[in-house]
Amino acid sequence: MTTPAKPLRVAPNQIELAIGGMTCASCAARIEKKLNRLDGVSATVNYATEKATVRYADDVTPDDLIATVEKTGYTAALPPPPTPDATDAVAEPVDELRGLRTRLWVSVALSVPVVLLAMVPAWQFTYWQWLSLTLAAPVVVYGGLPFHRAALVNLRHGAATMDTLVSLGTLAAFGWSLWALFLGTAGTPGMTHPFSFDITRGGGAGNIYLEAAAGVTTFILAGRYFEARAKRTAGSALRALLELGAKEVAVLRDGVETRIPVDRLTVGDRFVVRPGEKIATDGTVDEGTSAVDASMLTGESVPVEVGPGDPVVGATVNAGGRLVVTATRVGADTQLAQMARLVEQAQTGKAAVQRLADRISGVFVPVVIALAVATLGFWLGNGGGPTAAFTAAVAVLIIACPCALGLATPTALLVGTGRGAQLGILIKGPEMLESTRTVDTVVLDKTGTVTTGTMTLVDVVPAAGEDAAELLRLAGALEAASEHPIARAVAAGAAEAGPLPSVTGFANVEGLGVTGVVAGREVTVGRPRLLTERGVEVPAEVARAAADAQAAGRTAVLAAWDGRARGVFAVADRVKPTSRAAVAGLRGLGLTPVLLTGDNTTVARAVAAEVGIEEVIAEVLPADKVDVVTRLQGEGKVVAMVGDGVNDAAALAQADLGLAMGTGTDAAIEASDLTLVRGDLTAAVDAIRLSRRTLRIIKGNLFWAFAYNVAALPLAAAGLLNPMIAGAAMAFSSVFVVANSLRLRGFRPAA
Repeated sequence: MTTPAKPLRVAPNQIELAIGGMTCASCAARIEKKLNRLDGVSATVNYATEKATVRYADDVTPDDLIATVEKTGYTAALPPPPTPDATDAVAEPVDELRGLRTRLWVSVALSVPVVLLAMVPAWQFTYWQWLSLTLAAPVVVYGGLPFHRAALVNLRHGAATMDTLVSLGTLAAFGWSLWALFLGTAGTPGMTHPFSFDITRGGGAGNIYLEAAAGVTTFILAGRYFEARAKRTAGSALRALLELGAKEVAVLRDGVETRIPVDRLTVGDRFVVRPGEKIATDGTVDEGTSAVDASMLTGESVPVEVGPGDPVVGATVNAGGRLVVTATRVGADTQLAQMARLVEQAQTGKAAVQRLADRISGVFVPVVIALAVATLGFWLGNGGGPTAAFTAAVAVLIIACPCALGLATPTALLVGTGRGAQLGILIKGPEMLESTRTVDTVVLDKTGTVTTGTMTLVDVVPAAGEDAAELLRLAGALEAASEHPIARAVAAGAAEAGPLPSVTGFANVEGLGVTGVVAGREVTVGRPRLLTERGVEVPAEVARAAADAQAAGRTAVLAAWDGRARGVFAVADRVKPTSRAAVAGLRGLGLTPVLLTGDNTTVARAVAAEVGIEEVIAEVLPADKVDVVTRLQGEGKVVAMVGDGVNDAAALAQADLGLAMGTGTDAAIEASDLTLVRGDLTAAVDAIRLSRRTLRIIKGNLFWAFAYNVAALPLAAAGLLNPMIAGAAMAFSSVFVVANSLRLRGFRPAA
């Protein structure tokens, strides 16, 4: 007889908890395990963002979830809804980082003389050991307090982490030193502490290990500080998105404009948007016509012409005339807010990278503690005496103290990021390095990444018998009176050739072009439709040139006077000079490039052909960019994303590796793992190369840090390694790790 399987519980509710007290990735794993043991609960805990995303059934309450986390030894709370002015939300991480930095510098200042006195016998004056005690005590107690506190919490819940080993090792070394100073012979005036490799099985009463206690504490504290500093930026992308919107809005009430905060705007309110202002919220145009620059949100390089009845999106910029807009969506319903949620979800859903040291520590720490206890028991049971027994046990703990482990990641990261900064590459933290090794697909945003992001005059084609210079001079003068980006591109190209004549009778034909009198001629510049509507003759070669320009992904602008079209101007978002070489460099790293853009397919394919990209995905909305990245990941690909706009922020966060152009928006930069300050796509090639090399250095550091400890553990347990030599070996492993990291200073960019 078989028992029917228990049906799976449905978890219709979802909540996000802010988790406090985590010190390593194993803490996140422990919390996640405890939450998932609850019936009807499915939880994911992200150590990097210190958040837990929990789905739970109706019979489970948020209080139950919080209580479970607190029983595990950590804190949990419902985070407040994010707002642009939520300074309190960032005050706590900033204060925590400031406190950690103070603790670190105090420990450095006090521990350096302790280490120097212990290692240089010539400097050991009559009462040097008491000065060492005075200096080391605050380091062990005050500097090491975070480790001791975490070890105590873990002890209460029957768990052990690297904090446990650090706390045990430093307290054992410090406690032994106190015993040797007050009850042994180490406190005798004139006592010296020679650096010797001699093995003394029965000794130890005259040895102090204050330098080991203070040094280990300081080194691990430094690693904790650098990690905390990297994690501090976890929520910056969301704040950058929220700060993008307008802060105030001019509302029309009874025909009078009243300026109010945007958060007081309601659906149905009519508000005014002047040229150059941001549109306060999503709405529909009631009055006026203008060009709206939506590149920050859509990636579209050409501003969109809008008029009565057309929808507009909040946070886009009015580049032309005065608009009156009726609000249709406000607050959390706007497109900007939805994008902010996309970024938050992408960040929360990204799996926390398990630190190699923390993974190994799950086995390493309990084994070391058991070995230290076994060593103590063995020596006591075999008549070695309490001094020799405790000396061997302390040696086991000290040689196993992860001093080099604390340096392995931060030193390589510091050197790597320092070298990267010199090359225009900002690496935000160690979390993203693993992805650079496995990434196989790179998604490139077009506007501002592969291209310059600004409209440029790329070609002038005069009609038969017309002078190109005169054509450019007359049309450029007329376009100089317009604020439209395409007009500015033509005007800028004309201004390079020389001074432009004055214009009279200037008029803007909404969405089509401009007219005016230049040098005694009535000139019209605009789209082919404008000339057709005015009965202007368009010669076959001019129409063909316009069609060719449009087929090449360019915008065609015609110029005419005296009833006849005189030539064509081709305007485009020009490809950056280095983009083709950069794409080739990405292919050389084993990556498959994909062009992703909000522009139309014709423009996208023209740009892709110019730089050597075969796969093109065009005409995508911001949410679609995230879907594209998710789809590629679902196909088993490890995806890197390179972008610069707010529309790229969510995709940058969703990607396994996000690279933001430094010339882009703050939201994109904050959502990324790497920032390319140069605004040059070739920096992406150097960024991936540098990140991969930094990762190799970190893994090498971690290997040798463990190798030193593991090789010396049997010697310490056998009583062949006194704690002083153990401390020296540990210091040597630290020197090796630092020297290995410094090799990153020789990194050179690709030719």
